[in-house]
Amino acid sequence: MASPVQMRPPHPPRSFAGPVVLITIGLIFLLGNLHIFSWEILAHAFSHYWPVLLILWGIIKLVEYQQAQRAGVRASGIGFGGVLLLLILIGFGMAATQASRLNWDELKDHTKLDIGDFPIFGHNYEYEQQVNQPFPAGGSLHVQSERGAINISVSTDDQLRVSAHKKISADKQSEADEANPKTAPQISVSGNTVTLDTNTRGSGSRWVSSDLDISLPRKASVTISSRHGDISITGRDGDIDINSQHGEVSVSDVNGKVALNLDESSANVSQVSSDVSVEGRANDVSIEDVKGSVRLSGDFMESVKLAKIEKNVSFKTERTDMEFSKLDGDLDLDSGDLRATDITGPIRLSTRSKDIQLDGVIGDLRIENENGSIEAHINKIGSTEITNRSGDIEVYVPDKAGFQLDAHARNGDIETDFSSIKVDSGDDQASAAGTVGNGGSRVAINNEHGAIELRKGSSVADARPMPAPKPPAPMKPEKSPEAVVPTEN
Repeated sequence: MASPVQMRPPHPPRSFAGPVVLITIGLIFLLGNLHIFSWEILAHAFSHYWPVLLILWGIIKLVEYQQAQRAGVRASGIGFGGVLLLLILIGFGMAATQASRLNWDELKDHTKLDIGDFPIFGHNYEYEQQVNQPFPAGGSLHVQSERGAINISVSTDDQLRVSAHKKISADKQSEADEANPKTAPQISVSGNTVTLDTNTRGSGSRWVSSDLDISLPRKASVTISSRHGDISITGRDGDIDINSQHGEVSVSDVNGKVALNLDESSANVSQVSSDVSVEGRANDVSIEDVKGSVRLSGDFMESVKLAKIEKNVSFKTERTDMEFSKLDGDLDLDSGDLRATDITGPIRLSTRSKDIQLDGVIGDLRIENENGSIEAHINKIGSTEITNRSGDIEVYVPDKAGFQLDAHARNGDIETDFSSIKVDSGDDQASAAGTVGNGGSRVAINNEHGAIELRKGSSVADARPMPAPKPPAPMKPEKSPEAVVPTEN
């Protein structure tokens, strides 16, 4: 008797979940390519609603499972391809969510990207606008800018002239054209105060940058508040007050006061007839040719350069506190060094982890330092007090200076060029004391874990190596008769 034929269980039907999700993603890209929706809108929607694709996948799998149960067959699984698609979808979805939380406007400004190169952000469309109106006598200008450069110069009449060069990010020209009038610069007048607003937020969240060229009477004072963009001001008799974030500030030829509040910005200030103050969180700062005083306070991330400051200078950060009366030369300060030439006291300097070199010191001098060396060349000695820890000290004074010395070194030697100074050394301690000349000024030097050298100023020149003599010029060889080539007559 023949055995009954065994029936194979039917194959589970293929799942439609993967194809449906792929079709949905394809439709999203199609809508973007056909410009039915902008890429910005689609990217924003995907970053917030991508879990809907997972929910759709799950619903399809649940329906397929119930159908398989009713048909008495095994439901299809996810499979390797489905797992891979899910992982890609989840990975891209989480990345899009995190990206949507970034401040893209600030990132674009920090990296100075031309967003027209990235279609996902839209294209750049450029526009020019001019605004002119009379400026009140004795008035002041207040400029508010969200994004864009500001250049202020002197007008030849009593007019305020504003030329705006705008960039608008949009997916289509028509969208930019619609945003253009909404982002026109706005001017309002209240008494003698004229306020100029770049109005780049006039079209909502759309990215707009507006570079301004402004001319106004020289006597007018100027106040600027800028979040992103460089600022340049030339030729002012009035005061200048600038609040700058993420930009470079340049100010020159000013008779009034200059006050800068910087946040991750740099500054270059020159030719100022009054006082200058800089505070905040700055990058590079350069100040030159100031007839008034200079005050700097805050955090200076890179370098500070000063030159030709005629009145008091004060500099205060978490790490360095410095004050002196005048700077005929220059001063250069960065994270590890402080160098100054032709500096007039009284000088007070307290810092750490810096190598200090002062040349051409005049007057009283007080220095406190640690984890760095100190070298001071004094032209006219005054009351001097130097304290250091973990670094050598070198002091050079005029040959005929008069002073009283009291010096102590721990774990270091003391050396001096003055024969009237008595040096005692023993174990890990060294001391030096005595009177030089008329003993007019008091000099106190204390060092821990470092040596002390007190030298005559002339020893600097003596220590400099003489330039090597130039070798004699080689003699030109005489031409031999055989080398002479006869010429034809």
